[in-house]
Amino acid sequence: MPPPPTAKPHPNPPLLLLAPLRSPPAARHLAPRSRRLSSSSTTRVAVSPSPPPPASATPSDTSAALRALCVHGQLPQALWLLESSPEPPDEDAYVALFHLCEWRRAADAGMRACEHADASHPTFGLRLGNAMLSMLVRFGESWHAWGVFAKMPDRDVFSWNIMVGGYGKAGFLEEALDLYHRMLWAGVRPDVYTFPCVLRTCGGVPDLRMGREVHAHVLRFGFGVEVDVLNALVTMYAKCGDVGAARKVFDGMALTDCISWNAMIAGHFENHEHEAGLELFLNMLENEVQPNLMTITSVTVASGLLSDLEFAKEMHALAVKRGFATDVAFCNSLIQMYTSLGRMGEACTIFSRMETRDAMSWTAMISGYEKNGFPDKALEMYALMEVNNVSPDDVTVASALAACASLGRVDVGIKLHEIATSKGFIRYIVVANALLEMYAKSKHIDKAIEVFKYMPEKDVISWSSMIAGFCFNHKCFEALFCFRHMLADVKPNSVTFIAALAACAATGSLRYGKEIHAHVLRRGLASEGYVPNALLDLYVKCGQTGYAWAQFSAHGEKDVVSWNIMLAGFVAHGHGDIALSFFDEMLETGEHPDEVTFVALLCGCSRAGMVSQGWELFHRMTEEYSIVPNLKHYACMVDLLSRVGRLTEAYDFINRMPITPDAAVWGALLNGCRIHRHTELGELAAKFVLELEPNDAGYHVLLSDLYADAGKWAEVARVRKTMREKGLEQDYGCSWVEVKGDIHAFLTDDESHPQMKEISAVLHSIYERMKASGFDPVESYSLEDKEVSKDDVLCGHSERLAVAFGLINTTPGTSIFVTKNQYTCHSCHGILRMISKIVRREITVRDTKEFHHFRDGSCSCGGSG
Repeated sequence: MPPPPTAKPHPNPPLLLLAPLRSPPAARHLAPRSRRLSSSSTTRVAVSPSPPPPASATPSDTSAALRALCVHGQLPQALWLLESSPEPPDEDAYVALFHLCEWRRAADAGMRACEHADASHPTFGLRLGNAMLSMLVRFGESWHAWGVFAKMPDRDVFSWNIMVGGYGKAGFLEEALDLYHRMLWAGVRPDVYTFPCVLRTCGGVPDLRMGREVHAHVLRFGFGVEVDVLNALVTMYAKCGDVGAARKVFDGMALTDCISWNAMIAGHFENHEHEAGLELFLNMLENEVQPNLMTITSVTVASGLLSDLEFAKEMHALAVKRGFATDVAFCNSLIQMYTSLGRMGEACTIFSRMETRDAMSWTAMISGYEKNGFPDKALEMYALMEVNNVSPDDVTVASALAACASLGRVDVGIKLHEIATSKGFIRYIVVANALLEMYAKSKHIDKAIEVFKYMPEKDVISWSSMIAGFCFNHKCFEALFCFRHMLADVKPNSVTFIAALAACAATGSLRYGKEIHAHVLRRGLASEGYVPNALLDLYVKCGQTGYAWAQFSAHGEKDVVSWNIMLAGFVAHGHGDIALSFFDEMLETGEHPDEVTFVALLCGCSRAGMVSQGWELFHRMTEEYSIVPNLKHYACMVDLLSRVGRLTEAYDFINRMPITPDAAVWGALLNGCRIHRHTELGELAAKFVLELEPNDAGYHVLLSDLYADAGKWAEVARVRKTMREKGLEQDYGCSWVEVKGDIHAFLTDDESHPQMKEISAVLHSIYERMKASGFDPVESYSLEDKEVSKDDVLCGHSERLAVAFGLINTTPGTSIFVTKNQYTCHSCHGILRMISKIVRREITVRDTKEFHHFRDGSCSCGGSG
């Protein structure tokens, strides 16, 4: 900003100069000037009758009487005298009345006095105008204060300070800074009270560039030694994120007070420099500067973030010694400290001993339970808060919503949504984001979309929550569309990239995943948090073993998740022997396996038929690594035994399990019985599995296949009839193929694709060539007088359409990668195996179970199809 002109202009610019200033946003919704305030912080004044002034009373007598009433604090009588007098009093009387209204916090009376003065004065003198401004700003009436300010022909630095500070406190930060600039151009010299107001506003925006400019003004006008101004500078720089500049100002102060130390200590804490803040606090004690309640409260909360329980207890003891132990604000900070350390017992003890609790006390406990993994306790505490008639704030609602998201308590979440709407909390982004997460995790993605749509502002958390919510609800294409739309408005962070990469991995969108990888590299986030593992998961699930290995090798700090992803990839690709070797390499690096590691290994042994290795791993898991087997481990062992035909041994293993088997365990036995055509034991397994999962179409199909292979067509008909009655045949298969960067989806029996005629023609031609070579592409059996494909029930054959589309739209020799949401049936497996031989292409299909790499008429899974 250029410096003020040398020749001093008129000290109070005409209204034309002020006209461009934007009025407070709320002004558009204000009622006329005669509106009455109703607030718990204001006092209503009832006008009691007093004898009217004599008819011969002069204005000077009225003014003197009015001033006398104000001196004695008789506001009702003074207001009655003002409104009943035929002539307006002088300015001194008005000033006395406004000062009394401000002191009494009597907003109704003050607004009535303002209306009277406004009707009686075309302009306001300096003293009268300043008194009105002071009172109106105190009552939060920024719009009415603006009207008074515009009617003041003369304004001094106090007038401008009141307006700048009032706009800042009302939240109109940009307007406050605009007023400050206009003040300078009007030739009004700022004083020691101006700069704290302006600097607080700069920190609130935050606007570091403007803050530095105001710092230059502080030095220019000679206020560089004023403690209050320097304290405001420290706070401004800290809130703008420049802790180094804040510390430079602090270290250069010749005189400091407790506020100075508090500002600098809090500045370190706000910028996540907790150790530096605590070190400065210790320096404060060494310099014999006595900390006050604000100091102790700030340090107590920060000490909980350092995971140092001993230091936290020392702070607790220091606070008790200095007499702060009964203060509500300090007790709240103690609760936050102990919850940050995971010590919910100590936090609960402090809470129970508090004689007085405010909303923050309850919120600290609710948030503490939720963040420490006790969402049920958090909702219990919220219910107690309601019983005690404590009104929640926005943070309370957000914390309770987070607990609902963890528990899937959409019923409580809907009630919290209603409260947030009624109290106006819905406009707070922290509450809206919590609602998004709650609805998404509760499988109500439509509600989450509705909340997202009407959010006035969206930050990176809002977008990330929606992308992750779409993924969680199996709407990965919508997640990628949302991510593309986000890039135009908000810069994604590591959490956003992780969710987007998960969507790419689920749909097999390799090209788009590579684009996101490029975004990650440009943003410098390739090694942040879970991003390396998300990239690794992408390449593994897209079948790009080379890229996956390169990503794994480039990732310096590998954790157990990184190893598990690679292990699962080897297993999915049918390389159980490589997975075991890789596990040995993992142990040599000193990485400790977890339960997920052994699920992958046992699954690999099962698919490779390595029974002895599987038993060895199962025993090592408990004996060497003290991992208690869970249901997934038991299901893998049953599957391992069942696949190789050791069905009786698998059944005995189930009966010896120390925990109750679930549907997956019995389902593994049922699948083994289907493979080896053991109908009697299969029926027993089906009995248990359908009791546990009566509406799972997959298990019905397994039973149907078991009966079909045994030639029991009546039983097949019975199972199919049951499925139709339960509506279990409506879960259509879907396959995706990526061609030239675009994802094309194909549903079972869906002929809406624009190239469907060409796709059908290609498939028909391939089927004819298969029949000519003696291979029947359709296996069917008679069922209720109609031909029904044995695998139509669950497979749907959608991968055939995707492969045919890939053949049409890619150059010869190009490999085709298809992702499917269901398993690949026996019939499709054989057809794709033959297609790979006929067209001499490599075809990869990733279904819900494993990868199938078809090449030259064979498959990596070893199935004959």
